[in-house]
Amino acid sequence: MSSDLYPLSKKFIKLTELTKKLIKVNSKERMMCAINGEKPDRLPVTVHQWQGYHLDTYMNGMSPMEAFKKVGMDAAIQYFADMGQFWLVDADFAKFSTPEWKDEVKVISNTPENRINHHTIITPQGNLTYKTAGNRKTTWITEYIIKKDDNLELISKYMPVPMLDPKPLEKVYNEVGDNGIVRGFVWGDQAGCWQHAACLMDINELIIRTMTEPEWVHYLMNILLDKKLQFIESMKGARFDLVETGGGSASSTLISPDLHREFCLPYDRKMHDALHSLGFKITYHTCGGTYGIEEYIIANGADCSETLAPKSIGGNQEPWEVKAKVGNRIALIGGIDQFNVLTDGPAEKIKNMVHTLFEKVGYEGGYICACSDHFFETPVENIRIMADAAKDCLY
Repeated sequence: MSSDLYPLSKKFIKLTELTKKLIKVNSKERMMCAINGEKPDRLPVTVHQWQGYHLDTYMNGMSPMEAFKKVGMDAAIQYFADMGQFWLVDADFAKFSTPEWKDEVKVISNTPENRINHHTIITPQGNLTYKTAGNRKTTWITEYIIKKDDNLELISKYMPVPMLDPKPLEKVYNEVGDNGIVRGFVWGDQAGCWQHAACLMDINELIIRTMTEPEWVHYLMNILLDKKLQFIESMKGARFDLVETGGGSASSTLISPDLHREFCLPYDRKMHDALHSLGFKITYHTCGGTYGIEEYIIANGADCSETLAPKSIGGNQEPWEVKAKVGNRIALIGGIDQFNVLTDGPAEKIKNMVHTLFEKVGYEGGYICACSDHFFETPVENIRIMADAAKDCLY
């Protein structure tokens, strides 16, 4: 470049940077830019699935979309319909029943703080049973469906796989518009095969079986994989900006990296290849620890890794330690301790953590600042402080 043109080129670069700052970026563009590993106008900020308890208790029963607007965050709306989570105490079990898989529920208690359901699943070759309980905040399994080896045959033959109806999703997608992204996940009690299995049988027994009868565990994984691939096929053309897979049971706070490599990675990869073939972006969820499985998360082909649970909330490394290992090979979502920081405050602590995450995790882009999981008793003002702090983090 000649010396005569050099000053002009510098002016052009400055003008281009100024133009970028003047262009208004909407929330969907901001979040998708980060998901693609790039730098948006500023740090995107959101929460992972707004919980009904918090909306009812602290936000006058407003919808998740209304809540995101109220606190000034980039919306991430989770779509739940047609996903077939059998263990939820308030699910429409009849909707997911078939003539060969009839889920009959006996309601033991339906009080909001003590919901108890006992289930009998009737199939042509025998019955299965399971039990669930819940309160206003969450749901848990009290008796698992897999109790004997031959239960796997009934699950393989008769457990139904719902097909995704694109019409209700299209309506949600249009309602969200430019205000954020619509998230989906893969059918099942959990999106990943290992994580789904941990909802069907006791995790301690499942782990023991990996050592005593690994082929039996792989057989179960393949049953679930086949069903998940059927559901993924029905997702063709669905309006999801991001699809969640994985689940906390594959976290390295629960299983070893060796178990993750053998019993999670190959099945995750096949699911992710199928999702990518349909054009979806994928976020791999490990709501516990990632220490020792960082390379497996990258190897499974996910576009994002979440939720970067810090040590203070039960993770096994800090978000910036994850960043140091993965670099810019995968986008990252999460990092905020939703209890000890976001709920407890004070304001300066919240602001400082957002800025620290921006400087240590989000400095290259490819990062969405978010809570590392669900919150329940968090003051609305604290969430707004988190949102405002992210708006100060400009690229």
